Amino acid sequence: MTVVDWELEDHTAVIVLNHPPANALSSQLIKELSDITDELENNVQVKAIVIYGEGRFFSAGADIKEFTQIEEGKGSSHTANEGQRLFNRMENFKKPIIAAIHGAALGGGLELAMACHIRLAAKGAKLGLPEVQLGLIPGFAGTQRLPRLVGVPKAAEMILTSQPVQAEEALQLGLINRVVEPEELLNEAKALAALIASKSAVAVSLALDCLSYARDGKFAEGQSQEAINFSKAFSSEDAKEGIAAFIQKRKPVFQDK
Repeated sequence: MTVVDWELEDHTAVIVLNHPPANALSSQLIKELSDITDELENNVQVKAIVIYGEGRFFSAGADIKEFTQIEEGKGSSHTANEGQRLFNRMENFKKPIIAAIHGAALGGGLELAMACHIRLAAKGAKLGLPEVQLGLIPGFAGTQRLPRLVGVPKAAEMILTSQPVQAEEALQLGLINRVVEPEELLNEAKALAALIASKSAVAVSLALDCLSYARDGKFAEGQSQEAINFSKAFSSEDAKEGIAAFIQKRKPVFQDK
């Protein structure tokens, strides 16, 4: 039985985590999400991606029951490496990924959300890394991504106390992009994806590539890459169409070339 599904809506792939009751990030879920990522990367119809959790939660964390079956040493490091490999790939994906968070994004669930390019959260949703209260630490790069987003002092507080923040505070911290009404969350995420999908896929991909340098604090390298990517975009058919449409005061019709 699969625990991750997806469907195409116009040019948006909507990925649904369906591993009740809490959409725990089991090894099966990680594997299926990785396989879907492979599939979407090569699907020219997909220009944006939304990830959503079925049921009460986006994802309440790792599959703790599965932890009892993992061997110490190589087994546990393999688990961490597999999650990190997938989330690193998502973070550097050339198509934008939007997390639509409701209920809770805790532990691995928050680590998954932080690997997405944009995060929307429903009012009242809880976001946190509670691993320390289990005698563990985050394993899917939570100790690295959370400080980048909220700063080291706040990340230290959240990780060491295991206390989550609600969506409203997460917005103030820069952990998420916006807070929306629960009943509007998925539609809001789809609308945002559709807006991005209406742009040139060439320009979107090149812009995401540049943003990866800013995310890692590589200003000089990013500046150089921006010049290279600007030249690539400028030479594209979409740029010619976009410039012509602007001059002619009409909506551009991009061909993603």
